[in-house]
Amino acid sequence: MGAALRRIQLGSALSAFGLGFTVPYLYVYVAQVRDLGAGTAGVVLAVFAMAALAVLPFTGRAIDRRGPLPVLVVASGLAAVGAAALGYASSVPAAVLSAALLGAGTAVMQPALATMLVWCSSTATRTRAFAMQFFLQNLGLGLGGLVGGQLVDVDRPASFTLLFLIEAVMFVVLGVVAVTVRMPRNSALSAARPGDGGAKGGMRALLSHRAMVQLCVLGFVLFFACYGQFESGLAAYGTEAAGIQPSTLGFALAANTAVIVIAQFVVLRLVERRRRSRVIASVGLIWAFAWIIAGYAGLGHGSQAMATAAFISTYALFGLGEAMLSPTVAPLVADLAPESMVGQYNSAFALCKQLALAVGPAVGGPMGASLHGPYIVTFVLFSLGITVLALRLGRRLTPVQDQPSLGHVPSRVVAVSLPEGSEGGEAGAVAGTVPAAVSASASAGR
Repeated sequence: MGAALRRIQLGSALSAFGLGFTVPYLYVYVAQVRDLGAGTAGVVLAVFAMAALAVLPFTGRAIDRRGPLPVLVVASGLAAVGAAALGYASSVPAAVLSAALLGAGTAVMQPALATMLVWCSSTATRTRAFAMQFFLQNLGLGLGGLVGGQLVDVDRPASFTLLFLIEAVMFVVLGVVAVTVRMPRNSALSAARPGDGGAKGGMRALLSHRAMVQLCVLGFVLFFACYGQFESGLAAYGTEAAGIQPSTLGFALAANTAVIVIAQFVVLRLVERRRRSRVIASVGLIWAFAWIIAGYAGLGHGSQAMATAAFISTYALFGLGEAMLSPTVAPLVADLAPESMVGQYNSAFALCKQLALAVGPAVGGPMGASLHGPYIVTFVLFSLGITVLALRLGRRLTPVQDQPSLGHVPSRVVAVSLPEGSEGGEAGAVAGTVPAAVSASASAGR
C-alpha cells in the first residue's frame, strides 16, 4: 500500500503543479492576452466554477459503481483536453467551452483522488496520508505559480499557450501514474468495490446521516469564510480599506503557502492524537483572530507598514488553520462513510466546498470593497460559527471517529457512523473487525 500511496501523492502533486501554472493568470489571459474583454474573462471564470457544480452531483455514484481509478483517468483526460484547448482559444465560444472542460475535469479529480487515498490507507495512516496530499498540492501550486510567472509575457500569447500545454501534460501524467497504481484487495474494502450494488443508498441515505450533513454544513462555512475570500473579498478589502498595493497580495498568498509548507508536519504531530472536533473548533478561533487583525489593517490608524504586516499576517494565520484542517476534515469524511458510499460522501463534501467557493466571492467581493466594517464583523462571526458547529459535530461522532488514535485495529473503518435508518443502527462497525469494547464505546458516543 505504501507504493500505491506514493504514486497517488506524486500524481496529485504534479496536477497541482500544472494548475499553479495557469489559475493565477486565467483572467489576464482571457481579458488582455486574447483581448476578449473583462466581461468574457468573468464568464470564463464563472463557467469554470459552474462546470464543477454540474458534474459533482454525479461523480460520487460513478466512483462507487466503477471505482475511483477509471473516473480519475477520464477526469484527467478531460482536464488535459480543456487545458490544451484553452491555450489556443481565441474566441469567446472556444474559451468558454475549454473552461467548462477544464473545470469539470479538475472538479472530478478531487473526490476520485480522495477515494483512492481512502482505499490505500488505514485508519492509522489516513490522517498522515491526507496531510501529505495537502502539503504536496500546496507546494505544487506554489511552485507552479512561481515558475509560470517567470515564463508568461502578456505581449506574447505563445507564452501562455506554453503554460496551458504544460498544464495539459501534467494532467496526462496524473492519468498515467494513476493507471500504474495497484489498488489493495482486502476483505475490509470488499463492500466498496464497484459492481456490488452497495452504492444504492444514494443521496437519500447520505442526507439521513446527521453527522455527515453537519460536516457538510461545517465544510461550507469553512470554505466560505476562508478560501472563498482569498482572491475576492479579502483582496478587495485589503486594497480598498487598508491601502495594500496589488503586488503585496502576492506576498500575502506566498506567506499563506509558506506557513502551510513549513508548519504542516509540526502541526500534524500536535493534532493527530487530539479530538478532530476540537481541532476544527480551534481553527475557528484562529481564523476569528485573523479577521480581527485584518480589521486592524484596514480600520486601524497605524502606519502603512503596520497595515501591510497585519494584512500579510492574516493570510499566514489562515495558512496555520488550513494546516490543522488537512489531517482532520478529509479523513473524517472517509471515516463517516459506509464502505459502499465512500465516493458519494467525498463528492458531496467536494460539492459543498465548490458551492462555498462560488458563493464566497459573490458575497465577499462587494462587501470587502465597500462595506469594510460590516465585512470584518461578518467573517469574525462566521469564524466563531465554525467553532460552534465543530463542537456540535463532536457530540455526534463516535470516540474513534473523533479521535482515531483511540482505535488500534487494522481495518479501514474502526467504527462507521451509518445513516439513520440503515441496517445495523446509526453507529456500526465492520463485522468481525472491531472488539466488543470498542463497539460499545462507539455506540455510547451518540
